[in-house]
Amino acid sequence: MTGRIHAIHIAPEQGAPLESVERVEAVAGRGLAGDRYYTAEGTFENCEGSDLTLIERETLAAVEQDYDIDLEPGVHRRNVTTADVALNHLVGNRFRVGNAVCEGIELCEPCSYLERHLEREGVRDALVHRGGLRARILESATLETGDQIVTVTADNSETGDEKETNRT
Repeated sequence: MTGRIHAIHIAPEQGAPLESVERVEAVAGRGLAGDRYYTAEGTFENCEGSDLTLIERETLAAVEQDYDIDLEPGVHRRNVTTADVALNHLVGNRFRVGNAVCEGIELCEPCSYLERHLEREGVRDALVHRGGLRARILESATLETGDQIVTVTADNSETGDEKETNRT
């Protein structure tokens, strides 16, 4: 599996709008530098796997088509919007985002907070089982838009035919 980062977003504090960034430091055990979860201020800071949240760009397109709900990158409250990655398959697995090693912890199921925050009825139903992934950052690195996302083995070597470098 090889995908890529489509967009990166951080929110400096709980409830603040997400800001688009081209690059950000992913810090093991903390999160993305400048994000609310990095400073332990996020709504779900006590949830394991709040270091990094991801959602598929393809899901956002499907939600718009199936439910007529436009969730542009960042509006969904996830840090990273991916392209060409089946995030649900990463639960319990290690993967590399750019050069940061992460572990998929659980699906990032939608909650009533998201629906209230967006003031869009139906968002929660539209994202059930496809609301993204919560991940723990195991090894720090800088993330950049366009970086590859690949699965890795327990010793952090890449699986399959992926290249050694994950910058595009």
